[in-house]
Formats: sequence, C-alpha cells, structure tokens
Amino acid sequence: MEAWIPITIFAAFFQNVRTALQKSLKGRLSTGGATYVRFLYGAPFALLYILAIDHFTELPVPTPNGEFALFISIGGLTQILATGLLVALFSLKNFAVGTTYSKTETVQAAIFGIVILGEHVGMGASLAIAVSFIGILLISMSSSAFTFHDFFSGWTSKAAGFGLLSGAFFGISAVCYRAAALSLGGEGAMMPAAFTLVCVLFFQTLVMTVYLPIREPGQLMTVVRNWRVAIWVGLTGMLGSVGWFTAMTLQNAAYVRALGQVELVFTFIASYFFFKERTNRIEAAGILLIVFGILLLLLD
Repeated sequence: MEAWIPITIFAAFFQNVRTALQKSLKGRLSTGGATYVRFLYGAPFALLYILAIDHFTELPVPTPNGEFALFISIGGLTQILATGLLVALFSLKNFAVGTTYSKTETVQAAIFGIVILGEHVGMGASLAIAVSFIGILLISMSSSAFTFHDFFSGWTSKAAGFGLLSGAFFGISAVCYRAAALSLGGEGAMMPAAFTLVCVLFFQTLVMTVYLPIREPGQLMTVVRNWRVAIWVGLTGMLGSVGWFTAMTLQNAAYVRALGQVELVFTFIASYFFFKERTNRIEAAGILLIVFGILLLLLD
C-alpha cells in the first residue's frame, strides 16, 4: 500500500473529529471566531511538530523561496475564502444546492492540478471521482427537497455560485499547498509538508488576527476565553492538516481529496453507532457509492 493512502485516511478521521469540536464552539463564537480557533490554536502544535522532526531526524529545515511564498499565500487566502463561502451558504434558502456544488472540489482540484502543476488524472481515477460525486449527490438529496432537477437547473442561483466558488477555492488551495511543498525540494515528504503547514497556519493566523477586530469586534477575547475546547480543536485540526499536507506532497491533490471523502463514511458510522440515528435507503446508497468510488481509486 502506498504511504499516501493511510496518511489520507488519518487526515480525514481527524478532520471529522475537529469539525465535531468546532460545532460545539459555534454557539459561543461567531463564524469567524470558530474559524480562527483552528488557525490560532493549531499553529503552536504545528511548530512543535516541525521542531520534533528537526530534533529526532536528520532532515534539514527547508529554505523558503519566492515560489513557495506565492503558493502558501494563495493557498492560505483561498482556503479562508472557501470556508467563508461555505458558511455563508447556511443563510441561503437553498443551502443544499450550494453545498452539493461545493463538493465539486475534487473535480476542480484535478483541473487546477493540470493548469498549475501539469498533473493529469487517469481514466480510472476520473471514474472513481465521478462515482463518489454521485454518492455525495444522493446524500445531499436524501435530507431535503433538493432533486436532480434542482441540481441541473440551478447553475445560475446564488447558492450554486457560492458553492461552486467555494469548491474552486478549496481546489486551488489544495493544489497550491502541494506546489508549495514541492517547490522546497529536499528529501522525502515529511519535512517539506511540515514546513509548509507551519508557514500556512501562521500566515492564516496573522490574516484572521487583523480581520476579526475590524469585522467582528470582541471575538478575539471570546476565542481566548474558550481555550479549554479550542485547544483540542487546534490539536485535532493540526493532526488532520499534517495528514493532508503530507499526503498532498506525496500524491496528486485530486487523488488525495477524492480518497478524503472517506470522512463522510466516518460521519455516518458515528451517527449510526454513537448517536443512534438511522440512515435511509438513499443515504445508504450514497455511502456505498462513495466507498465504491474510493475502491476504484485505490485499484487504479
């Protein structure tokens, strides 16, 4: 088994945990504050991680260059924008439409990978991505009045625009993070990925530290007061990011994001076994298609 596969599954699992913890903060913090927690409390853990690598291995710390700085800046900003657009969908009536469009992230990551890095996705992987996306469509439609007709006729709606743009920004950020790590050169993937993660998190923390007092006064102190939960958001978020950045340094970002859809499988397992929530037939079919798509990807 190639190393990027278990690393991606590791990343998806901890992203799932981080999301659950962030949701518990949403009632105490604004949307911006809950997003800021991920960066502010994750950055110190990321720094400890790279210091540990430097101490326990002989891998040299990379020297950043102009290309690296450009890619982490674009990647960091587009990830913030993507998250903001996704959150904005909650205020729209046809939220399900926009959310489903945002799931085109994997397809768009493949396109941006071709444009930015000249990387191509094979026929088998393309089929796997398509099958998984149909699974996501089914899950989205199972819990609302959203239908296939809505999806194919809704390209001009505001929700669709927000969703597509969010997916595009997530796709750009994923490819930029891979490009940034690869621009560092060096041996293996661990140190370049860790260095990229540290720089991105500190950059995003700086951006949000400037933004919050201007747009959401009082949130900085609220974030600090909620440190007991926030610190776990930072730790689990950092562990997930370590997985994503390392996997995307090793493999095409579209492949990594496609396999990363296993996060939805984790979500439904937790929902069924821990919260005793029942899954309907359409949701079950969607999950099976996602799993089938992942298997196709791994067999490609």
